[in-house]
Amino acid sequence: MKFPSLKNLLQSAVNTIKRYPFETLFALAGTIAATIEIELNHLNRISENWCMRTIMIANLGFLLSLSATLYTQSKGWKTTKIVLAKIAAAVIAVLFIFIINPPERQADYTRFFLLSLAFHLMVSFAAFTGKGQIQGFWQFNKTLFLRFLACMLYGVVLFAGLAAAIGATNFLFNFKFEWDTYQILWVWITGMFTTTFFLAGVPTNTRALNEDESYPKGLKIFTQYVLIPLSTVYVIILLAYEVKILIEWKLPKGLVSNLILGYAVFGILSLLLVYPIREQNENKWLKTYTRSFYFLLIPLQILLFVAVGTRVFSYGVTEFRYFLIALALWLLFISLYFLLFKKQNIKIIPISLCILTLLSIYGPQSAFTMSMYSQRGMVISFFKKHNGFKDGKLTLVDSTKINMKEGSLGASRLSYFIYHYDLKGLQPYFKRDLNIVADSLAKQKGEYNNLLVDREGLRTLKYQWAKKQLGLGRFSDYYYPFAETTTDFSESESYVFSQKENITVVKGYDIELSSNLGADTVINNYNGITIKQVYFAETHRCSLMLNNDIVKFDPIEIVNKMMTDTTTLEKYRSKKNKDNLYMPKGYELPANLMQVTRQTPGYTVVFQFSSIYFDRSKKGNPDIKNFSGTYLIKIK
Repeated sequence: MKFPSLKNLLQSAVNTIKRYPFETLFALAGTIAATIEIELNHLNRISENWCMRTIMIANLGFLLSLSATLYTQSKGWKTTKIVLAKIAAAVIAVLFIFIINPPERQADYTRFFLLSLAFHLMVSFAAFTGKGQIQGFWQFNKTLFLRFLACMLYGVVLFAGLAAAIGATNFLFNFKFEWDTYQILWVWITGMFTTTFFLAGVPTNTRALNEDESYPKGLKIFTQYVLIPLSTVYVIILLAYEVKILIEWKLPKGLVSNLILGYAVFGILSLLLVYPIREQNENKWLKTYTRSFYFLLIPLQILLFVAVGTRVFSYGVTEFRYFLIALALWLLFISLYFLLFKKQNIKIIPISLCILTLLSIYGPQSAFTMSMYSQRGMVISFFKKHNGFKDGKLTLVDSTKINMKEGSLGASRLSYFIYHYDLKGLQPYFKRDLNIVADSLAKQKGEYNNLLVDREGLRTLKYQWAKKQLGLGRFSDYYYPFAETTTDFSESESYVFSQKENITVVKGYDIELSSNLGADTVINNYNGITIKQVYFAETHRCSLMLNNDIVKFDPIEIVNKMMTDTTTLEKYRSKKNKDNLYMPKGYELPANLMQVTRQTPGYTVVFQFSSIYFDRSKKGNPDIKNFSGTYLIKIK
């Protein structure tokens, strides 16, 4: 076996860059932006924002430029027209940097994914837009798929080797390469090495692929004995489930949508992989399987429409439900096409899916516009129902008149809207300028460090601000359809008593011993004294044996004492989570109110409780859940 020389490898890389200059520049720009983003993490949100957007634009630019290259070369255009087409593709991609802003709008992450998916699909057929060329189209995509797998394998192996080398230098020479070094290494390997390696394997003469009749034997075995049997198992299970719900006359479960789409993906992938050999005599059964696949897909699509439609009518349109409906319509179109037309063209699969994807990104018919209006309507309807909408603006609701189920529903709707469409999406319904509010919140520092809050943290701050402004602060962010409809959410309330001071005074005592409630029995020895701790998990009590002296402690003593004097207790009410009915009622008590003293002939033992968690039913019976504390022992 002859290995290529270093000179040949370098020459191959140079030739690849010359053939794909725009693609290489986009890859380099994305790699540099990713490197800067890693270094600036939590330090400069504005710069992080632009780095993230640059990475996304680099991805889109790479795919658009590659599509333009493949299209123009397949048409045999002159160099000038090829360059102009590439420039136009690059300009279109760059313009997206002013449109896509995911740190501000979480939905833009989905928009980017859809754009990237559409442009990936475009690469698959860009060189085969003319009539026919089906064999070349199949061979081209097979080559790209195998090249991609090889790139991933080489990239992972290269990263693992270099990462191990860096780790070895840290260990042997006391270098201080930190975690971000490995991130940057991975970025450059995937951004430049694997990209260049992939481009080097893209077929240059796409017309010649139409004459290529080769077919990997391993691919045939994999498809016939793995993918097709899996698809068969899927369809049997799904059809049996459809019969079951028809007999029981019940609505289908939401998860069935994912299963149907999984079956469709497996099936279509299987059919595409065996497409070139379907006409061979020994593979005539593939035609029968193809027709049966699309025929059986139709009743499953009806099930898919029912499953999605049920949730749309109950909870409105979301991006995910929109995509399910769009994919269901696309599958119906593909099924009818392959069932009704004898002359079939597999290029229609990526082309139609690309068009559908682009239509779902922007415009009044897009997933984001339709879902935003639907979800905003759900938010507005909640406030109208509870007298929180006046003169076209959202106003403070009286949360004491809203039960837990309704309150959590409203809070969850508000949370979903702000996290997906940003606080600014509610500007028409607020008198205050929400841009000023967002800028003010963005200046806040993290709770556990002095750095600016990250993008997710900023969305949380925006939601908490809106939640407080609209009077939903005491409700959970999650909707529980099974929750009680009364104002009292449950039959009991949760409490936590904690010691206000974090310092325990041990003056006057000989031994300080932390309680160990993780085991039933713990034995220690100190200066001739055998100290035995016993924890009774069922009753949440504890005892301490000092040689032959025994003392017992029960946190119920503290609880009963404090709960009978509610006037004194309320003085120590914690302000944290005070209005959140889903959090325990917290009280910060002085140390002297959190201790119990026991006397024995040889010892004085104080148990200083640091925390007590308990529930109290409406009948007034406390139920201890957990506690912690410290033993203070004085030898007489």
